[in-house]
Amino acid sequence: MWFVSLLVLIFILGLIILVHEFGHFIWAKIFKVHIYEFSIGMGPIIFTHKGKDKIDYNIRAIPIGGFVAMAGEVYEDDEKINKKSFMCNKPWYQRVIILVAGVVNNFLLALLFLFISSLIWGGTVNLPVVREVVEDSPMAIAGVEDGDKILEINGRKVSNWDKAQILLIMESKDNIYEFRVEHENGEVENIKVEPDVVVDEETGIETKTFGVYITQDVMTGLWGSIKYAFQKFGSIVESMALTIEGLFTGKISLQALSGPVGMYEVIDASIGYGISYMMYIIAFLSINVGFINILPFPAFDGGHILFLIIEKIKGSPVNAKFESICHLIGFALLFLLMIYITIQDVIRFF
Repeated sequence: MWFVSLLVLIFILGLIILVHEFGHFIWAKIFKVHIYEFSIGMGPIIFTHKGKDKIDYNIRAIPIGGFVAMAGEVYEDDEKINKKSFMCNKPWYQRVIILVAGVVNNFLLALLFLFISSLIWGGTVNLPVVREVVEDSPMAIAGVEDGDKILEINGRKVSNWDKAQILLIMESKDNIYEFRVEHENGEVENIKVEPDVVVDEETGIETKTFGVYITQDVMTGLWGSIKYAFQKFGSIVESMALTIEGLFTGKISLQALSGPVGMYEVIDASIGYGISYMMYIIAFLSINVGFINILPFPAFDGGHILFLIIEKIKGSPVNAKFESICHLIGFALLFLLMIYITIQDVIRFF
């Protein structure tokens, strides 16, 4: 069974990476940028094909990441290439389109999968409305009732349950969470809840229990599926932004992040839930890849776009050596972070 889960994970990652890199690739070709290589995966090459366009199409051994190698991504770096074919010599807007195209493709893939899944099976939305309060739970003790609508958590408006879940794993002063709820009679009340905290003896990871079941709504039909796709897309993006904020402010621990091993655990646990759930996982991961890549951090697509924005503002290119060093440092930091996350995943897994 583990082998099947591993193959499914490789397929999912491969699809998401392929879609992302194809965005860069196709727009680079449209704008006539010289392309050396289109690769899926990292590390040693296990399959290669030289296309009629003289581009090397490769599959590499490690199914994480991928790249499109283009001439002159930062500066003119090949004397054999016509200067007009360097990416760095293309108009500003063309370079931006090439860089952002991967993220756009990831978002479009997610919207497509969410739409198709909802159209066939219905799209399930978790509403910030309490369906049932567990007896003697922290929420019950605090005074939360069945049917209450959760308006805010710790002063942050709650428009969907995806956002609420992130707010509930963020650290709160004295472990007290303030809920602003609207009762079924229309009365609005602020309620303070202290969740139960269970600490895993092996990993040291804390789990907070509040004690509520949330109301679900199922969206169907053509229009309902379109609404579901965009609403779910928006709620996942909002949750991602909130997670990044929590990491920077220290309210969310790095232990909450997962790498390839953690993704394998998710796939292994959910593979029996059917095609609809796997389509949701693909959409979720595709949004995550797109969101992370658009962040203005060196080595990400967003980091490259940031330097282009700086170039546009100052009216001249950023020093190529400085930019290259920034991207190199960014790669190094990301590599170290990946090692740390993977170690944490392995500790949890075993």
